Amino acid sequence: MADRVDLSYECAARSSCVRGDDMLGELPAREIERLLETELVARIGCHVGGRTYVVPVSYVYFDDALIGHCATGLKLDMLRKNPQVCIEVDQIDDLTNWRSVIAWGWFEELDGDEAESALNLLMARLMPFAASGTSAPAQLIRNGKTRPFRPSRAVIRAAP
Repeated sequence: MADRVDLSYECAARSSCVRGDDMLGELPAREIERLLETELVARIGCHVGGRTYVVPVSYVYFDDALIGHCATGLKLDMLRKNPQVCIEVDQIDDLTNWRSVIAWGWFEELDGDEAESALNLLMARLMPFAASGTSAPAQLIRNGKTRPFRPSRAVIRAAP
């Protein structure tokens, strides 16, 4: 099972950055793309019944989409009830030099071949950053036994 979030490209108008001492402005579209391509963690915000929930998610940016994975829990429950989301990705050099992209979009749950393809993209992006061979998402370790990774949770895809 997988998830997809279609994002509006209103993020181009909402993206901001600070460079140098006090310049605040908007990122050009190419810088937005570059930031989304180079970062690994986004924050996804969802809202249901007067309650807002924001949580970090690992992602890969592919084909104008953010693709991530989430387990069963509050986030997935809320996304299923209200598929409208806000995504934030930032790149912080120091307290006065940062870039941020904010986008609004729609959550869509993926399954079957589409979910498997999305998970493969995510694994390929994240594996170079894995702490060790035992933390590889391609395998699960329970009670000291290694088992193949079979996704039964959600993958998030966000696209403009």
